[in-house]
Amino acid sequence: METKIPIAVGFLAAWLSIATFGMSGSASAETYVAGTVGINFADQLTDISGTGDLSGFQASDFDLKNSVSYGAKLGYFPEHSWFGIEGEVLQTTPHIKSLGSDPGIHLSVTTVGVNLLARYPGRTFQPYAGGGVATVIAHLSDSPANEIQSDTSVTGGWNLLAGLRGFVTPSVAVFTEYKYSGATLRFDQAAATGGFEGDYRAQQVLFGLSYHF
Repeated sequence: METKIPIAVGFLAAWLSIATFGMSGSASAETYVAGTVGINFADQLTDISGTGDLSGFQASDFDLKNSVSYGAKLGYFPEHSWFGIEGEVLQTTPHIKSLGSDPGIHLSVTTVGVNLLARYPGRTFQPYAGGGVATVIAHLSDSPANEIQSDTSVTGGWNLLAGLRGFVTPSVAVFTEYKYSGATLRFDQAAATGGFEGDYRAQQVLFGLSYHF
């Protein structure tokens, strides 16, 4: 598999540096950890085209299954600021549905992202919105009926999000979040003589619990 180093890695390193030095230099800085779970609404893998020896091949869009999403977040806001930064990991399995008379193909998608956030820093309710970049790791499982072999795509992606956080104690909050994300997945070794690529878009509705330091 071709080695790729998406821009998200650099953002993640910068975020870790900000969080580390910020926590040690400002007692009033806010750091939080959170867990999330929800539904991934992935409609289709679109603009399918061949790669390698299959270049020039075109196929109909692949329908994807809705699936459960789950993950974790680590965020940082300097002091009681309107603006902050958040790292996250999110896992989902939007399997490819049956292709005509052929069975579907197992697909998993892991997103490691860094988002810049803007919020209203209320004491009880905090609406927020943001966007960022991500490393998207997608894996196809073997599917002999479709002549597909196991392959992994590692590529850059993006996130847009909006949510509402409500504090139930000064340190514990619950939140709900809408996220729209995308990437171009490329599986160069999915077939014996080449592979394919396609555009992945997903809408997610997430619920979570966060602890604030």
